[in-house]
Amino acid sequence: MKLNKETTVSTDLKTIMGIAAAVAMSVFAYTEVTARLTSLETSRELFQADLLKKSEQKPTDQEQFMLLESVFEDVEKLIKNQEQNMTNKVNIEFLKQQLEKTLADVEQLKDKVRKNGNGH
Repeated sequence: MKLNKETTVSTDLKTIMGIAAAVAMSVFAYTEVTARLTSLETSRELFQADLLKKSEQKPTDQEQFMLLESVFEDVEKLIKNQEQNMTNKVNIEFLKQQLEKTLADVEQLKDKVRKNGNGH
């Protein structure tokens, strides 16, 4: 078979549409892969830039960050302690009222005993 300018090729429309669809899918897949690679390269560059920036921190900055973390931990402990103290205060007030009532009841009983002892 010899091919030249006048050689004709005939095919049906279904085959041409299949070839066009395959080309379109290939172009789409290539575009998606390229976009994903670009995204990954960008995030890698940003990550490296962050690492470089963090490595440039001065020791005094690092010490201040450690001190801040320590202060925040202490504040959290103080808040928990304060909450416990508030609960204790409520309990103490309740017990104080109960003790005052009990002392009043004891005084009333003493008065009754004195009245009974004096009457005999």
